[in-house]
This record gives sequence, C-alpha cells and structure tokens, in this order.
Amino acid sequence: MPSTISDLRKEYTLNGLDVVDVSPDPVAQFQVWFNAALAAGVPEPNAMYVSTVTAEGRPDGRIVLLKDVSEAGFVFYTNYESRKGHELTNHPFATLTFFYQELERQIRIEGRVEKVSPEESDAYFNSRPRGSQIGAWVSHQSSVIENRAVLEARQQELEAQFADKPVPRPPHWGGFRVVPDAIEFWQGRPSRLHDRIRYRKEADNWLIERLAP
Repeated sequence: MPSTISDLRKEYTLNGLDVVDVSPDPVAQFQVWFNAALAAGVPEPNAMYVSTVTAEGRPDGRIVLLKDVSEAGFVFYTNYESRKGHELTNHPFATLTFFYQELERQIRIEGRVEKVSPEESDAYFNSRPRGSQIGAWVSHQSSVIENRAVLEARQQELEAQFADKPVPRPPHWGGFRVVPDAIEFWQGRPSRLHDRIRYRKEADNWLIERLAP
C-alpha cells in the first residue's frame, strides 16, 4: 500500500497507438474508441469533463453526459441559465475530456460552441423520462437555495400542474454542440512514454500528427 499520494504509480501496458492505426476522420475514430469502451463495460462511457472559462478568465469544469455525436459535433444538454450555460454563451469555446481507465485511454475535444436548434432540443427533451422532464422545470440550476425541501415542494407543484398532460420543454433548457477543431487520442504506455495522436482542423481538412508525451 503506497504511504503517500506521490507513491501512487500505475504502469500502462494494454495497447499502443500510431498514426497508421487511426481513421482519417476523427469522429469515426472517436466512435471506434467509444464502442470499445462500451464493449469493455466502462461505466457511463458518455461521461465527459466539460471545461469552460468564467467571465474573470478562470477555468471551470464539471462532468456532463454526451447525448449525440455526428460530423456536426458533440452534443450535451443543460440549463442555459446555469453557470456553465452563461459561460458557454459569453465565451463560446469548450474542451471535452473522456477518460477510459479500463482501457488506459483519454480523448480531448476542443472547439467552438453553438446551441442546437429548438427542434433538436425538443426531440431529446421528449425522449427523457417524465421525472427528468419535470426536474428541468424544478431546478434553477447553480442558484443558491435554502434546503432540499424547496426542490421537493416545487417538484410536487409541477407534478400537479402537468398531471395528465405532456411536459413541455422549458425555454431555458436545451442543447449545446461543440464543433471540434482539435481532437486528441491518448493511449497510456510504459514508462510514461504515452502515445498521443492529434487531429487538427486546417481549412476543411484534418491534419493528423503525433505529439510528444
């Protein structure tokens, strides 16, 4: 048992990664690694760390769930009036980080951020469990509240309000899409000489390059 944090060590030995091994399309390569994480039983492989910047220039981050991926970008949903919602609106750039410990892999996605269309937000909202739909109305996300009883009382009010009818999407709730201009795939290797392959957008093309660990 390590005696201190500095004594913690893990040697990464599972796989290697080279430029010749990857797809020319970074979104296709993401799908390959995401599917491998699914097959390996990684818990919540769509969980990602979303990094933003505050108005004061301070970094901010939290775990959010990826809900869609396509050539257009990577989509997640949130309250637009939350802290991250304001940060993404005021400074529309973000980094997404996935870490698959079981596979000794990490993926970093950088790019500009845009809101998805109201129709896309409606479609996803309508697919959510009813409790989650009501929860989107209950919580003024990131605001200070007195106690949990405030949330539970508001939940009961809304359950009565929407009884026997569909729950509409709140106007303050919807999706953000990160449109990537850089995607890095990291594979752990022995002696900390990790493999790092980065895709970088140049005009309409993706340049693939190896980075030093």
